[in-house]
Amino acid sequence: MNEEQNVNGASNDQYGGSSIVVLEGLEAVRKRPSMYIGDTNEKGLHHLVYEVVDNSIDEALAGYCTKINVSINEDDSITVEDNGRGIPVDMHPKEHRSALEVVLTVLHAGGKFDKSSYKVSGGLHGVGVSCVNALSTYLKATVRRGGKMYEQEYSQGKPQYAVREVGPADGTGTTVTFKPDESIFTYTTRYKWGTLANRLRELAFLNKGIEITLTDKRTTDENGAPQEPRSKRFYSEKGLVDFVNYMNQGNASLFLNPIYITKQDGEIPIEVAFVYSKDSYKEDVLSYVNNIHTIEGGKHLDGFRRGLTRAIKAWAEKNHKEYIKATDKSKSNSKEKEVAISNDDFKEGLTAVVSVKVMEPQFEGQTKTKLGNLEADKAVADAVGEAMENFLEENKEQASAIVDKVLLTATARLAAQRARKQVISKSPLRSFGLPGKLADCSDKDPAVRELFLVEGDSAGGSAKQGRDRHYQAILPLRGKILNVEKAQWHKAFESDEIKNIYTALGVTMNDDKSLNIDNLRYHKVVIMTDADVDGSHIATLILTFFFRYMRRLIDEGHVYIATPPLYLCKSKKGQKHEEYCWTEDQRLNFIRMYGDGTNDSVNVQRFKGLGEMNPEQLFDTTMNPEKRTMRQVHIEDAVEADHIFTMLMGDDVEPRRVFIEENATYANIDA
Repeated sequence: MNEEQNVNGASNDQYGGSSIVVLEGLEAVRKRPSMYIGDTNEKGLHHLVYEVVDNSIDEALAGYCTKINVSINEDDSITVEDNGRGIPVDMHPKEHRSALEVVLTVLHAGGKFDKSSYKVSGGLHGVGVSCVNALSTYLKATVRRGGKMYEQEYSQGKPQYAVREVGPADGTGTTVTFKPDESIFTYTTRYKWGTLANRLRELAFLNKGIEITLTDKRTTDENGAPQEPRSKRFYSEKGLVDFVNYMNQGNASLFLNPIYITKQDGEIPIEVAFVYSKDSYKEDVLSYVNNIHTIEGGKHLDGFRRGLTRAIKAWAEKNHKEYIKATDKSKSNSKEKEVAISNDDFKEGLTAVVSVKVMEPQFEGQTKTKLGNLEADKAVADAVGEAMENFLEENKEQASAIVDKVLLTATARLAAQRARKQVISKSPLRSFGLPGKLADCSDKDPAVRELFLVEGDSAGGSAKQGRDRHYQAILPLRGKILNVEKAQWHKAFESDEIKNIYTALGVTMNDDKSLNIDNLRYHKVVIMTDADVDGSHIATLILTFFFRYMRRLIDEGHVYIATPPLYLCKSKKGQKHEEYCWTEDQRLNFIRMYGDGTNDSVNVQRFKGLGEMNPEQLFDTTMNPEKRTMRQVHIEDAVEADHIFTMLMGDDVEPRRVFIEENATYANIDA
C-alpha cells in the first residue's frame, strides 16, 4: 500500500477542494440550529417566538409600534402581529429582490444594523427572524405598508413565490405566522402558555406604554384534556416602577412608592427603579440591556450598586448619628465600635430593576449575558448617585429608614457569620457526628445516594423501615421549618432543622453567601411530605429555603419532590381491582371503571399522611425507583420563580389568596 492513510483509513489525497462543504442561505441554521437559538428543546422552541417579538419591540423602541398580538394557534403554530411600519417590500439594491425576502432568508440582514433606522435593538446578531424561518416547516409574512398588503410564504426557509401584493390595507404593520419544524424540535413542538406569558409580561414592564396581548386558541391542554381558549393583556403605564412592585408583591416596603430614576447619558438611556423591604433581607436585583436579561449582571449593575452605595454612605456620614458612631475610625480599637459596615450591607432587602439601552452592547461571561461596556458603569453610577443624593436630602425620614436597615443588616451579617462557623464546625468532614435523627445509608458513592427530607417522626419511622438502606437516607424534620423569606440570615443558621440539613448534606456557606458543594454527600435530595394542605405548605417552606440558600443544588438538578398517592382504591364487586390514585380525577375514573359509579361501590382509603402508610406501601408507591414518580425541581424563569416565592411566603395575604384561587384545581379540606 503506497498511499499514506490517516487514522480512519481514508487516503489523505481524498481531502481536497471537493471536501469543503459550503452551506448556502439558511442551510447552516438547519444543520446546526443550537448555534443560533441555544438548543432545540423547550427553551429553543420558545426562543423562536421571542425572536419575532423582538422585531416588533424594536419598532416600538424606534417609536413606531404600540400594539403587539401573539397567538398560539390550534396546531401550535404562532402568529405575531404588530402595528409598526411594516417590513420594507421594495427591491433591495444589492440583492435585487424584495427587502422582505432578504430579511427572512439572509443571516445578519435587518434594519438594526442601520443606526438611522434603529438606535438600539433587542436582538444581538440580526439572525433572529431568518433563523425562525429556517427552522419552520411553514412561515407566512404579511406586510401592511403604503395602503397596500403584501405577502410571501416559505417552507424550511425557502420562498414559495416572490413577494406579491394581495390587496389594500388599513394602517401599517407586520404579521408573521410560523410552524416549528418537528424534525428539528424533536423533544416537543407544544408551546407553554406560562413560559410565553412570563416573557411578554417582562417585555411590557421594560417598555412602558406598549400593549402586548397573548391569546391561546388551543382547545386541549398538553394532556389532551379540554380547555377553554384564553387571552391575557400585558400593559404597564409606569414601566419599571410596576415591575418592582410586581417583584416585591407580598413584602411591606420602607416607603410608599419605588424610587424611579431615568436619564439619557450620551447615547445610553438609563432607567432604574428600586425599593427597600421592611422585613425581607434578600437582595432581588434584575438587570437588562436592550430588553435582554443579563443574568450575570455586568457593568451597568456594577454602576448601579456603586452609585447607590456611595450616595447612601455620603448622606449617612453627615446626618445619621448611629451610623457615624458605628463607623467612627477613631474608635477602631474600641469595644464601642461593634458594627463594621460592608458594601454588601447596602444590598439586603433591596428589590431593583436596572435597564439600559446600548447601541453596541459587548457581552462576556459563560452565558454571554454579562455586559462588558465600561461606559455603562460610569453612566449608571453617575445617574444613580446624583438622583439618590437629591432624593435623600429631600426625604430625610426615608433616608434614615434606609440607613437603619443597613445597620440592622450589618449586625445580622456578623451574627450570621458566627452561626455559619458553628455549622461548618459541625460538618461531618470535621469528625463531628451527623444529625442524631439522620438514618444514613451504607453506600459511600454520593452519585447513587438519596436523602429524603420527611416531615415528622411518624412518617420518618415508616420511611426508615421501608427504605433501601444501601443508598436511601432519611432525615425527619420537626414540624414546619423556618420561613426564610421573612427571616434574617442569622436566624436561619440558628434554626436546628436548617443546621441539620446543612450538616447532613455536607455543604457549607462561603463568606459571599455562595454554596460550597464540593463535599455534597447525596446527589438526590428528595422532599417527601404529606399529600394534604399542611404537607404542601411544608414542602413550599423547604423549597423556599433551597431557592434562597441552596439555589445551586436546584440549578444542578439535585432537588426532587416525591409524589405520594392520595388514595388506595379497591373494588367491592366482581373481579377485585386495587389501585393507588394520585389525583381526584384518578379516583373518580377508578369508580367509573371498577364500580357502579358511586362511592359505595369501592373502598377508598385516604392517606392523610405518610405515617398512615405502612413501610411497604410507602416504599412501593413513593420511594421505589422502579415504580415511583418524582418531580425534579428546575427553574424555567428565575424572575417568575422569585416573584412566586416572595408572594407565597411574604406578609401580604391578598395576592397569595388570589394566586391560590387561580391555580388550585381542587382542595381537600380535612375535618
